[in-house]
Amino acid sequence: MLTTVDLDEDALTGLASRLARIISSPLVVHLRGDLGAGKTTFVRALVQAMGHRGRVKSPTYGLLEHYPLGDRNVLHLDLYRIGDPDELEYLGILDLFDDTTILLVEWPDHGVGALPPPDVEIAFQAGQTDAFNTRRLTFYAHSHSGNELCKIVDSLL
Repeated sequence: MLTTVDLDEDALTGLASRLARIISSPLVVHLRGDLGAGKTTFVRALVQAMGHRGRVKSPTYGLLEHYPLGDRNVLHLDLYRIGDPDELEYLGILDLFDDTTILLVEWPDHGVGALPPPDVEIAFQAGQTDAFNTRRLTFYAHSHSGNELCKIVDSLL
C-alpha cells in the first residue's frame, strides 16, 4: 500500500500527533529524506504526543535516543554519521527491540543489514508551493503492520 500527502509544518506535526494516539508496537519505521525535510520534526511531534514530557532532541551526535513511554518504548536512531553498518552493533539495537518497541530510523541506508526490516518507510521531500513550505510524505508499506498504518494515515487525512 502507498499513501502520499503534502503538508505544511503544522499539518505535519498534527498528523504525527494524531498517529501517536493509535500507533501500536512492535513497529519499525524508516524515515528517508534530505537534511531539513522534516524527519526529526515528525519524530519530535510523535514522541511528545505519545506522552514524553521532556525535550525530544535529534540523536545525530548520540545516534540513539530512548523514550520509555508506559507500555511502549520508542527508539529514535539517526544514522547520518554512520560510515559502516557494523558500528550499530555497539548500540545493541537488536537487544533493545522487542514487542513493546517502536523503532524510528533516520538515514536507514547507513545501517543496511544491521537493522530490522521496516514495516513502513516514510519518504520526506521538502517543497514549496504558493509561498508555503510543504513536505511531501510518501508512506510505503512492507508488512501487515505497515499496511494498517497506511490505512490509518489515509483515514486521518
